[in-house]
Amino acid sequence: MRFMMFMYPEIEEQDWNPTPEAVAAMGRYNEELQKAGMLLSMDGLRPPSDGGNVVFDAEAKATITDGPFTEAKEVVGGYWLIQARSKEEALEWASRCPDANCRIEVRRVFEMEDFPQEVQDAYEGP
Repeated sequence: MRFMMFMYPEIEEQDWNPTPEAVAAMGRYNEELQKAGMLLSMDGLRPPSDGGNVVFDAEAKATITDGPFTEAKEVVGGYWLIQARSKEEALEWASRCPDANCRIEVRRVFEMEDFPQEVQDAYEGP
C-alpha cells in the first residue's frame, strides 16, 4: 500500500529558516526511510506566495489565482510518498519524523484495484 505523509509546519512562512542541525536530522530520517525500502518520493514545498490556485466552477471553467492565499489556515510544507504494509506502519514512520512544531497527516493513496470493476475497465490511463 502507498501512503502520502503531508507535513504541516506550525510556523509562519516568513519565519521558516531551518538550522543546519534540523536539516541534518531530516536528512538522516529520509535516509532511514530509503534504506528501509519505504521511500518512493519526497519533496519540500516552497511557500504559497510562490504558488497559485486553479478553481473550477460547475461548468468546469477554470479561474487562476496567484498566491499567497490569506484564507489558508494550514499550508503543506512538504510530503513523502511511502510504501507500507499498513496504515499503522505508515503512522509509526510518521511519528519518527525529527521535525519540531509540525503536524503530519497520513493518507492512503487510491490504487486502481480499490475501485469497482466497471471503473477499472473504463480507465485508459498510462
